[in-house]
Amino acid sequence: MTSLATARPPVPAATPSRTLAMVERNFMIYRRSITPLLSAMVEPVLYLVSIGVGVGMLVGTVPGVHVRYAAWVAPAILATTAMNTAFNQTSFGVFSRIRMERTYEAILPTPVSVTDIAFGEVASAVINAVLTSIGFVVVMAVAGLVTSPAVLLAVPASVLVGFAFAAGGLAVTTVLRDFTDFQYIQLVMLPMYLFATTFYPLSTYPAVVRPVIEILPLYQSIQLIREPALGDAGWGALVPLAYLLAFGGAAMWIAVRRMTRSMLK
Repeated sequence: MTSLATARPPVPAATPSRTLAMVERNFMIYRRSITPLLSAMVEPVLYLVSIGVGVGMLVGTVPGVHVRYAAWVAPAILATTAMNTAFNQTSFGVFSRIRMERTYEAILPTPVSVTDIAFGEVASAVINAVLTSIGFVVVMAVAGLVTSPAVLLAVPASVLVGFAFAAGGLAVTTVLRDFTDFQYIQLVMLPMYLFATTFYPLSTYPAVVRPVIEILPLYQSIQLIREPALGDAGWGALVPLAYLLAFGGAAMWIAVRRMTRSMLK
């Protein structure tokens, strides 16, 4: 029989109004400065100019796709922009609020529950991911890299990408012990960014490696955005759609339970 001392605390249900209160709290802080939002745009634009346009001058068109290399790379960088914006907010940002700022210690005595906090942080990260994605679509349009009106589907797609990686970032944060542990995150995120077909097609890999690439969440995110952006919107989008929903849902389940156990113990 489980004793009261070792029993796990129940996981409270999320309340929409209290979740929105967390979102409002976050954006009351963000509105003081748009620097974090603008800084999230700088790196992807630099990658687009240096690799998409610079290397693209040497590559020309992508074989089998018949579009300019820069136009082919741009949707992938858009997907990584949504990924990085959402993941960074729920990993580094939440870890800082737990370990340094002690923000949640002040929130939990109120009617806001741990689940409300988790959902509010993820919702805030998704909103920021969508805003940066919209900004990058504007950059693509100004640079003449839009090849299909279906690129507008990248905006709702960034909601799902943002959700998957925001939930993933929150789940990862619950196992971090110190800021030095973020180095291990980069050992995963950077190779995934480089090899998840961001800069070259899946066909360039040996056949034995391709299944490994295809199970990466960033690969599925790129597929969800790149195909409609290049005018190939179809039923193929259902696979990355289902993958990211499952990935985000599982990560959210883990994050809420681990946060509940650590914050209410």
